[in-house]
Amino acid sequence: MSSDICIGQFYFMIAPDINNSTAEERRNYVLSQWECQNNCEACGRCKILRGIDAENLYADYIAGKRSYIEITLEHRQKY
Repeated sequence: MSSDICIGQFYFMIAPDINNSTAEERRNYVLSQWECQNNCEACGRCKILRGIDAENLYADYIAGKRSYIEITLEHRQKY
C-alpha cells in the first residue's frame, strides 16, 4: 500500500515498500505514476523513460527484488 506526503500545497505518493506490499500493488503504483497524460508538451514522462516501458523498467521493483527509488536513481544516472 502506498501513502501520500504533503509538501506545502502539493501531495506526493510514496511507492509501496517491497516488504509490505504485493506485486499487484507495486505494479498498480508503477502504472499509475507513469500513465500517459495525453499532453506531451506539459508532461515529460516519455522523455524521462527514454522509450522504455515503465513496467519493464520497474520489473525488479514489481517483483520485490529492488526498491523503486534504487531503480529510478540508476535510470537517471544512465541518462
